[in-house]
Amino acid sequence: MTVLLVGDDWAADHHDVELMDQAGRVLARARLSEGAAALAAALADSVRLRLISIVAEQGEVCSCNLEQPLGKSQPTISHHTRVLAQAGLIEGDKRGKWTWWRIVPARLAAVRQALSGT
Repeated sequence: MTVLLVGDDWAADHHDVELMDQAGRVLARARLSEGAAALAAALADSVRLRLISIVAEQGEVCSCNLEQPLGKSQPTISHHTRVLAQAGLIEGDKRGKWTWWRIVPARLAAVRQALSGT
């Protein structure tokens, strides 16, 4: 960004640039906080934690194979997979009638790093 400042307007313009910079940092932190809150909400459910564990263990799993281990109906499983997918933790491929789910390794690594504080 180029700012041309002339005469006495320098102080006012300089202050405005500082305020814009501060506002940008606040907005960036708010966006990070919103993302962290969405991620925390996605992980704050025992069914979703078990679902992630099953998908991670199997590498890839069909939605049709989640009813029995989770003890939940297909509509409930669809809800939980949608929440996890929106948080970026899992991704799916539609194959015919069913979706096959897998972990998003980079996102899971970021979560592990954030939780470990490193």
